[in-house]
Amino acid sequence: MSKIQDGSLEASTMKAVLWRLIPFVMLLYFIAYLDRVNIGFAALTMNADLGFSATVYGLGAGIFFIGYALFEVPSNIFLHKLGARVWIARIMITWGLLSGAMALVSGPISFYVIRFFLGAAEAGFFPGIILYLTYWFPAKTRGKAVGLFMVSIPLSAMIGAPISSALLGLDWHGLKGWQWMFMLEAIPAVLLGIVTLFTLTDRPEQAKWLRADQREWLAAKMESERGAIASTHGEKSLKTALFDRKVLGFAFIYFCVVLGSYTLGFWLPQMIKTFGDMSNLQIGLATAGVNMFGVVAMIYWTRRSDARQERLGHFAAAVILAAIGFGLCAATLSTPAVAIVGLTLAGMGVFSALPTFWALPTTFLTGVAAAAGIALINSIGNLAGYLGPFVMGYLKDMTGSYAAGLVIVSALLACAALSLLLVARMRAPALSTHRSA
Repeated sequence: MSKIQDGSLEASTMKAVLWRLIPFVMLLYFIAYLDRVNIGFAALTMNADLGFSATVYGLGAGIFFIGYALFEVPSNIFLHKLGARVWIARIMITWGLLSGAMALVSGPISFYVIRFFLGAAEAGFFPGIILYLTYWFPAKTRGKAVGLFMVSIPLSAMIGAPISSALLGLDWHGLKGWQWMFMLEAIPAVLLGIVTLFTLTDRPEQAKWLRADQREWLAAKMESERGAIASTHGEKSLKTALFDRKVLGFAFIYFCVVLGSYTLGFWLPQMIKTFGDMSNLQIGLATAGVNMFGVVAMIYWTRRSDARQERLGHFAAAVILAAIGFGLCAATLSTPAVAIVGLTLAGMGVFSALPTFWALPTTFLTGVAAAAGIALINSIGNLAGYLGPFVMGYLKDMTGSYAAGLVIVSALLACAALSLLLVARMRAPALSTHRSA
């Protein structure tokens, strides 16, 4: 086959895969993330209705990630063995049911218990999709695929913010607006879980929606890449992947980035509320505006990273921007116009860093090691979703301001950029081939 024919086959195959898989997994993650962080909007009225302090709210919001972290690695190993179609469907249906059960919260204990089991139910979804994309997208196009998938994070906040805030006013049939919000926003997860069973295809060689030559090319390409990774970095076992120092280094870096992401996800509406006398709908629209800039930045930055085949510099630049944004907000909370600019910069940086990050560990992990390693990185990283809300809530109660918590987030994001230099030295043969941004 000539280079022109091979290039044409590659282009047509990857276009078909992109349009078949990415819009659907984007929709799944849109719903998943909305169900995960809609607690931030519920808090605008739920906290007062149930008498929750900022500390109680922060602990309950974050305890989700204890259940999430405990079941992350086992869940991803099950996905690797059973296939994404069945396992992702199971995850979505169970998390949908538990997300709707949040309407039953009546006090701190029920709040903590349901949030814990919601995290356990959703465990494995995100790393499962990241792993799933490594079955379908070669390394040079994976950044774009992951970036489009993760656009769902700011997009869910941008679109979901005004919807969630509007539902808070739906006091009907003896139920509060926040209860209706939880129940109504849980329905799509259950329905999409059923649809997943008939939509996802586990592996390229099973894709009847591709032509025979496209299936053969893609299966051969992905097998070739897996072989190259194994020959360069060694065939890692489950045990060695879990204790690999590079994996643990990436886990710490991801922890710092996730801390920034969930600071926005759980606290942005409440921080905006302190900027002036606004209705819940106005707060939702302002939140959507911040996330709109995040969407644009994420798409642009991942496309730029893919085009230049460079990851390290792009990731470092994004987290430094986020650190500057959070720091600016902390210093100017008494000046809302400047503080909102800081939060916007923070959002642009965090959302640009997330997909760029996931193009890095997948360059040296494959097979069951990829399933375990990706899950471990995501599991440790998402512990920030537990510690972040709790610490932010505690410091808010102690100081009466969000400034101290924002400074900690800013400092840890700066640490993420520095830590990447150390991990890059561990991965020097593979990572140093990429140019600087």
